[in-house]
Amino acid sequence: MTSARDTESTSRGWAVPSNRALLDTSVLVSLLHASDDHHEACREALRGFRGTLFTTEPVLTETVFLLRSLTGGARAAVEFIRRGGAILVPQSHKSLDRAADLIERYGSKRMDLADATLVALAEDMRLRLVLTLDRRDFGVYRVLGRPFDIVP
Repeated sequence: MTSARDTESTSRGWAVPSNRALLDTSVLVSLLHASDDHHEACREALRGFRGTLFTTEPVLTETVFLLRSLTGGARAAVEFIRRGGAILVPQSHKSLDRAADLIERYGSKRMDLADATLVALAEDMRLRLVLTLDRRDFGVYRVLGRPFDIVP
């Protein structure tokens, strides 16, 4: 259950849970790749986060792809999800339709499917907090008219 201190109020009148966040590919890859330049920052961000992380199947697919040359990388990505590191939210026809709409909307940004499914999930769950290193894109994306809160 979300308490009053676990939320922040927005100008639109709905509460943004600070104990729930989206997990993007960039943070997951850095977290699982110890020699990555951002590994420590991502570890610290996750260590300091008290709540539930949500991600999508395209994010996991992208992560496995990016870690394929790292020994045990693909397995580590799958195990992170299996052990409860994040809740993997499956795509529905509705979420895929919304993702396609978002890809068209952000056409000049060349939004990929992983980002589009995270933005669609953010809209559906009313989440604005995202763990990502991709400030360039997530700084432009909007969820219900509001910017994302980006960590780290």
